[in-house]
Amino acid sequence: MELKQLLEIAKTAATKAAVSVLEIYQSGDFSIEAKADDSPLTLADKASHLAIVAELEKTQIPILSEEGAKIEFSERKEWEYFWMIDPLDGTKEFIKRNGEFTINIALIHGGKSILGVVQVPVRDELYFSIQGEGAFKEANGKINELKINKISMADSGLRVVASRSHLSDETQRFMDGLNSPEIVSMGSSLKLLAVAEGTADLYPRFAPTMEWDTAAAQAIVEAAGGSVTIQGTNKPVVYNKENLLNPHFFVSCELKN
Repeated sequence: MELKQLLEIAKTAATKAAVSVLEIYQSGDFSIEAKADDSPLTLADKASHLAIVAELEKTQIPILSEEGAKIEFSERKEWEYFWMIDPLDGTKEFIKRNGEFTINIALIHGGKSILGVVQVPVRDELYFSIQGEGAFKEANGKINELKINKISMADSGLRVVASRSHLSDETQRFMDGLNSPEIVSMGSSLKLLAVAEGTADLYPRFAPTMEWDTAAAQAIVEAAGGSVTIQGTNKPVVYNKENLLNPHFFVSCELKN
């Protein structure tokens, strides 16, 4: 299948998963935070996973999901293409009922995320991209192309995605090196998307994440003209490593010369 066909299937999968998740989100008892087998969170994870897999299986491309069975690296390393999905990204946001959780679907080829779809169920917003063909946001019946900002690290008032309540020492040192930065705070893969759509300029992530947390949104950031690089390097974050834990990374807009 061509990438455009695969994108349409992934968008359909994300949209159907959102319907399943919202039914649980709007009716569940969120007094239990533990991921017990019968908790609303776990039910939503599983419902989203099943809805996505039902669509993506039509492509006959392997699937790696946070909620799926563990697949050994000896098998994964032979995959030329595969889908990487996070059926529900933003556990804390889901439990807090603040709406800042997402459904993430990425197509990986040669360690690179070349197609990304991120659905924001509560807002009914759909972000998507194909490598080399731009990044887009569909909301309120309209589709708009995403464009990152052009910045200098010396600019005053750069908007940095970070926690308002707690900054790690490493993140605090980074913030201290900026000129009067403004903190932008949100959950899930929306943090990367804020850079992609220009509502934030930088996102330093100096804490653990997994590959499925970032794969879809990285494709969108890069298609919008931004970068997701390993901390302290110019090398992009890559996928399908033996250990699926991401390195610390840095999401940035285009830098002025």
